[in-house]
Amino acid sequence: MFDKATRSRDGLFTVLCRRNNQSIARLGLAISKKHCRKATERNRIKRIVRESFRHHQCELAGIDVVVMNQPAAAASSNAELFNSLSRHWQ
Repeated sequence: MFDKATRSRDGLFTVLCRRNNQSIARLGLAISKKHCRKATERNRIKRIVRESFRHHQCELAGIDVVVMNQPAAAASSNAELFNSLSRHWQ
């Protein structure tokens, strides 16, 4: 996945995507402890990413997606995270 993926990056997330041979979209999360020390913050980020992915899953059919966090994601509000992700899904 990491070798031949298309990369999209901003201050909060790095999103890698690659076509798959299926009719569904799949999500992978790589929320690192290095960028977000507290487990509660990592879990909050994961919940938001999953929810945003669920809302855009129809548009992403046939794509595998991996989302990685940046250090600024831990201090961002939920609305900022959702807005960032919706720009990545485009």
